[in-house]
Amino acid sequence: MSAFRIRPLALADRDWVCKIIIESWGAEIIVTHGEVFHPSDLPGFTAFTREEPVGLLTYNIAGHECEIITLDSWRENLGIGTALIEAARQVAGQAGCKRLFLVTTNNNTRALHFFQRRGFIITSVRLNAIEASRLIKPEIPLTDEDGLPIRDEIELEINL
Repeated sequence: MSAFRIRPLALADRDWVCKIIIESWGAEIIVTHGEVFHPSDLPGFTAFTREEPVGLLTYNIAGHECEIITLDSWRENLGIGTALIEAARQVAGQAGCKRLFLVTTNNNTRALHFFQRRGFIITSVRLNAIEASRLIKPEIPLTDEDGLPIRDEIELEINL
């Protein structure tokens, strides 16, 4: 039996999701490939241990593609992120999507390792794309906590 459970987000979760996104991502919006997303308005999944949230994934389906917009896990090495991805993968498949994809940044090496270990492959690198994103979301820092420049978007996908 797993130490957590996964459930779809509900309308009642919107305020909580907005608060978490601001805390985790610096603002209530996510900007990727020139598009603005409001994760609190998106479908998704949350992971809970008892009644405490330990993970969150939001996604957007457009046509035959499902994009993971946000993924957060607040307890490592329990399989929470993997379980959230699997939940999104199942929904995407049921919706007839041909691929599940996401975008991260060049400095996010942990995410790059995490997703590639789960079968995602790098499909494109958009050099200096974060400059345009900062015009929409100025909260995006120039560098991360290790001093690495936050500059490029890296897209990864799994074909469904």
